[in-house]
Amino acid sequence: MSRVQTQPERLDHIGYLFQTSGDGRVDRTQKEALVASFNEAFSGATLVVVASQKGLSVAQSTELRREMRSAGANFKVTKNRLTRLALKGTKFEHLSALFTGPTGIAYSNDPVAAARIAVKFADENEKFVVLGGGLEEQALDVAAVTALAKLPSLDELRGKLVGMIQTPATRIAGVTQAPAGQLARVISARSEQGAAA
Repeated sequence: MSRVQTQPERLDHIGYLFQTSGDGRVDRTQKEALVASFNEAFSGATLVVVASQKGLSVAQSTELRREMRSAGANFKVTKNRLTRLALKGTKFEHLSALFTGPTGIAYSNDPVAAARIAVKFADENEKFVVLGGGLEEQALDVAAVTALAKLPSLDELRGKLVGMIQTPATRIAGVTQAPAGQLARVISARSEQGAAA
């Protein structure tokens, strides 16, 4: 019985399973697939936040991903060179300079979700530092990302708008029903007075 020797696999810190060569390098086609998937993600996103995540534990990174997913956003730890390649030809190409050192990206279609979770997480974890970002073609510095994080999300804005529309209707219904209620109370009081006399 012979044993077949296979190439070792490694789980890249981005979360992709790569087949490696004997010297630990990743196959070029896998890198091209990763660049294409990031390029597609950048093309469909409205907001991208870049952060330094040096020293962030796997548990902390997993918690951040969970929070991002629950808010409708995504977080990935990136390979800088591959991410810079993926940014080419997208509306976020201006972010290339931010990819130095251990970085991660948060992105979302909601123009607030990724910023809100990233800033909140950075406030709670000193090893996670927001470096900047982009809202469509607009470059955002740290202050702009923080200001964006304080805005209500699209769902919250929709809820407030519906509430504002419903409030006048509720008030109108209350005003129109009030005279009828008062009239009923006056008639009831008169009938009680008549019955007592």
